Amino acid sequence: MREILKMIVVLTCISGISGFALSSLKQMTAPTIELQLLTFVQGPSLKQVLPDYTNDPVQERKKFTNPLTDKPVNVFPLKVDGELKAVAIEGFGGGYGDNIGVMVGFDPADNKLVGIGITTMKETPGLGTRIAEPDFRAQFSGISENEAKLKSQGGVIDALSGATISSGGTVAAVQDAGKIYGALKEEILQAFK
Repeated sequence: MREILKMIVVLTCISGISGFALSSLKQMTAPTIELQLLTFVQGPSLKQVLPDYTNDPVQERKKFTNPLTDKPVNVFPLKVDGELKAVAIEGFGGGYGDNIGVMVGFDPADNKLVGIGITTMKETPGLGTRIAEPDFRAQFSGISENEAKLKSQGGVIDALSGATISSGGTVAAVQDAGKIYGALKEEILQAFK
């Protein structure tokens, strides 16, 4: 009995020390991981939203609290020669494999979409992955958020043949970003004046 108790105490100590070490490591590496995500996942999608921006939106980003979910959300300013042309927000929608992440650019002057860029997806290769192609993404440029629906839902977006779930997930992600933008618009405009 004494050996079992000794073994339980030793295993508990080892587990506690391991858990503490792992949580400390996670806290230490969190800023580096976030910067890598911003630079190598969200950064390239910003170029898809507005290719001719001249600032560094990753460095100039601001964090807001999404009033709809109370979660933090990054807002990226896209400027051309110092003038704010768009703000980009990432939205998510259900895809075939998992959530689809879409960076959506909004023109603060007329509230139209500037463009979209795909940040994350696990869609079927050759079918669902076509949501990242320029022809599909171009449909979102210059339209209002209300028009950002599939044609079958009364919008202007043509669904991809054989990939309607992926198309619908992209539209849902755009609408998600639109809700965030609508809820934070005044704060965003004040922050990027």
